[in-house]
Amino acid sequence: MTGIGILETAAFLAALAYLGFTARPPSLLRSLLKTASVAVLALAALMLGAPMWLMLGLALCALGDFLLSLDGERAFMGGVGAFALGHLAYVVLFLGHPSSDLSQIWNMPGLALACAFVVLGLVMEGILAPRAGDLKVPVLLYIPIILAMGGAALSLNSSALIWVLPAALAFIASDVILAFETFVIEKEHPMRRYTPYLVWPLYWGAQAGFYLSFS
Repeated sequence: MTGIGILETAAFLAALAYLGFTARPPSLLRSLLKTASVAVLALAALMLGAPMWLMLGLALCALGDFLLSLDGERAFMGGVGAFALGHLAYVVLFLGHPSSDLSQIWNMPGLALACAFVVLGLVMEGILAPRAGDLKVPVLLYIPIILAMGGAALSLNSSALIWVLPAALAFIASDVILAFETFVIEKEHPMRRYTPYLVWPLYWGAQAGFYLSFS
């Protein structure tokens, strides 16, 4: 197995191991597994000479993973900020690709998905605004940023990047579920038993999809 193969395997095993920790309280091992699952992908991308914006997006999301694995409002806000910057890095990555063509967004099925993103953003803003409390501003600013990442993925027109849009949709789905888990679903609701196990595979699968597409 090559050095890259070892790193990719390590990232996958860390992500798989974290699935057993995702609903547990914060701990050093939990933070390590969560952070390593994406940080190691960033290192592998660096060794492969992948685009800088892919490496930056993965690294920022790994930082966000670390911060969100901790307790406290400051760590949460730092995590949201790191992920917002990570999404912006992905926007630049997608729009800067030679196959990017913004006119695709105005044709079907891109137009339908773009309209769906706008509706989703408005609905999420309406649901989260009265529930986010002191975190209202960063949370509401985060929504259009992640949807912009999805919109940028719509512009790609290359058979080699066929998995980028599904990965972007998975990323958006993971954030929507996480937002509902954090701000909407009551702590005693039985759905909370399952949401962590939905968020993590969608999220890590999205990061792996971006890595495989652009590395």
